[in-house]
Amino acid sequence: MHRDKALHSFLMEKTWQLTEDWYQSIDKSKATGVYASTNPKTIETLKKQNHEFHEHFCEVFVTEESEFLKDFEKWVLMIAQDDEHLNTPLTVIMKEFFNVQKQYLNLIQEFVNLHQGEYPQTIIDAWNEIIIDTFNKIVTWFVEENQKYSEEKLIAQQEMINELSSPVIALNNHMGLLPLIGVIDTQRAKYIVENTLEQCTEKEITHLFIDLSGVLIIDTMVAQQIFSLIETLGLIGVKSTLSGIRPEIAMTAIQLGLSFEKVSIKSSLAQAIGSQQ
Repeated sequence: MHRDKALHSFLMEKTWQLTEDWYQSIDKSKATGVYASTNPKTIETLKKQNHEFHEHFCEVFVTEESEFLKDFEKWVLMIAQDDEHLNTPLTVIMKEFFNVQKQYLNLIQEFVNLHQGEYPQTIIDAWNEIIIDTFNKIVTWFVEENQKYSEEKLIAQQEMINELSSPVIALNNHMGLLPLIGVIDTQRAKYIVENTLEQCTEKEITHLFIDLSGVLIIDTMVAQQIFSLIETLGLIGVKSTLSGIRPEIAMTAIQLGLSFEKVSIKSSLAQAIGSQQ
């Protein structure tokens, strides 16, 4: 009911005008994120993205919905994963989506005025309804993909941080060093255990120095994880030496009933490495 080739042609002729009018309507004094950029390349890309939106959106008036949405998918994913848009608040992006929606509703009125009396109100209402309905679908789709990609990116960044913050450094004679720094929570402790076992195997480490002098806070669960790591390393033939144990960490271990009998302990990392030379 809403499909009309004449309306489609009318809208397609105005795609660049829509883009320029939209960009000029942005209040640069209050804009944030990608919309506040003064970089010519960023502005050019933003306009190109907006224009591509129009080229896709106009097809809703001549194309079946399933095909229309399939063709729109590439654009939605591109914007949802775009770094500039990822650094722009979602509320701001949604506001611009609805500003563009308003442009289309105004164009419908303009088209109707040019064809006075040619279209019944039911058709005009159907056009307005399809614009609002389609924008709602696209905005929802964009938000879902944006959030999904942001979460995936955050997880990847966290994994990289974990890997960089718990490296096993290979030394001479199959010895290795695991310098732990900062606050170790339960999740990071679990990663350290898994990562250390894997790296010791890969690097053929037979003696690992675990230095805790840079660890500020440790809870009971983390203390258990560290001692569990030492026991597991022993099972795969890796001897461990602990150094830099703070008094509060030692107290926590004792309160848990963790035994130091089978653990080689040195007061400092220098002393630990020196004892093996």
